[in-house]
Amino acid sequence: QVQLVESVGGSVQDGGSLRLSCVTSTPTLRTMAWFRQAPGKDREGVAAIGSDGTTIYSDSVKGRFNISTDNAKNTLYLQMNSLKPEDTGRYYCTLRVTNDCSIRAAMYPYWGQGTQVTVSS
Repeated sequence: QVQLVESVGGSVQDGGSLRLSCVTSTPTLRTMAWFRQAPGKDREGVAAIGSDGTTIYSDSVKGRFNISTDNAKNTLYLQMNSLKPEDTGRYYCTLRVTNDCSIRAAMYPYWGQGTQVTVSS
C-alpha cells in the first residue's frame, strides 16, 4: 500500500519562502509531483520529478520553486521561494510507479491528504 505523508504547510507573507516535504513508502522507480488547489479553482500541477532526476514545472512557478528528492529518505521536497498570494492553496504530494515525468493529475493514482499554504499580501 502506497503511503504519502506531507509535512505541515504554513502561512507566510508575500515574498517569503516555505519548504514542503512528503515521505513515501514506495520503491525507487517512481515519478513524484506536487499539485495544488485554491478555493474555487481547478487542481493545478506545480512540479514533478522522475526517478532519473528529470524535472518539470508549471510556468507559474518556474524560477521560484524547486522540486527535489532524497531517495535515501524516500522523501520529496518542494522549496518555494518568492511566494505570492496566488500561490495560496492546498498542496498535494502525488506518486506514480513509473519514470514518466508529468504534471497531469490524471496520471497519478496515489495522493496525499494535502497541506495548506497561505501567502498573505
